Amino acid sequence: MVKFAIAKQLAGKRIITTDGEELGRVLDLYINELSGKIESVLIEPNPDSTLAQRLGEKGVEAMLPYSSVLDVKDVMVVDRRALSF
Repeated sequence: MVKFAIAKQLAGKRIITTDGEELGRVLDLYINELSGKIESVLIEPNPDSTLAQRLGEKGVEAMLPYSSVLDVKDVMVVDRRALSF
């Protein structure tokens, strides 16, 4: 399934997992210059989320692979199982 969104609309969106845990908010996107596809999402981790803290150091931005994104509407939904540690 192809996920389309305007990058400007993604900034600041809340990110939640398929089981409802809020990981944080979208800060930026990393795009492959050759293919033009989004490779990963830079997030501001939710300090209350243990999963988000495992994605990055405390108080520092974290990276999510864009392949883990399932849907983007009011929030960005990520597949918890696709996040590797």
